[in-house]
Amino acid sequence: MTRSGHGSIPPAFVRLAGHPLRWRLLTELADSDYRVRELVTRVGQPQNLISYHLRLLRDGGLVTATRSSFDGRDSYYHLDLDRCADALRDSAAALHPALHPQAAPPVPSDDQLSPRISVLFVCTGNSVRSPIAEALLRHHTAGRVTVTSAGSRPKPRLHPETVRVLREEFDIDVSGQRPRHLDTVAGHRFDRVITLCDKAREVCPEFSHHPRRAHWSIPEPSTAGDSGPAGYPPFERTAAEINTRIRHLLPVLAAPSHQEAPL
Repeated sequence: MTRSGHGSIPPAFVRLAGHPLRWRLLTELADSDYRVRELVTRVGQPQNLISYHLRLLRDGGLVTATRSSFDGRDSYYHLDLDRCADALRDSAAALHPALHPQAAPPVPSDDQLSPRISVLFVCTGNSVRSPIAEALLRHHTAGRVTVTSAGSRPKPRLHPETVRVLREEFDIDVSGQRPRHLDTVAGHRFDRVITLCDKAREVCPEFSHHPRRAHWSIPEPSTAGDSGPAGYPPFERTAAEINTRIRHLLPVLAAPSHQEAPL
């Protein structure tokens, strides 16, 4: 029975998310991408149980897994927040047609974001993923957030397709930007540090002021230095994924708890 009303079967999202352990996994993955062993530690349940419930969440389309670029035997789990938003809207409509949740994360207003909020994005080369994230967060907040990016082993220059994808897809010009080393921001204070590269996550230093940490496991769009039409689509997909994550980060930065204890 699929129609709404008394006695109907709850929507799939409600059945999946309604389990206490699966809800806990969803809330953990809403903050950061994690490996199974990290979720075991954070949730305090056996690995076989965590793996079982992760499989159910993956089968339900709420969670995806990507192979770690640092250790190919490992995988990072990622919560698809857009899919969750769609499922929540469908679940609300199944309960009553008058329920209309917002279709997308709201963009914080001027008085919700302050330049005092500071975010650092980190990847290895600081030539693709972290500068894309830096540019998009600055773009979406109109400079209302202090945002920086750096790399553990920075490349001599930004990848040409990084410059191209930001210009063509978002009308952002970063042609004058150069990669920077993590050492150059070591003394700065950040509210959040977000790694976008599995390798960089392993070597990203701790900061003395203990900013909130999160990891976005996003593969390098190109292992070759070639540019051109054949190499452009992976950069489009990478920029789109980062843009989605940035959109979901905005209301988090606007929340009063954005400077609470680190993750």
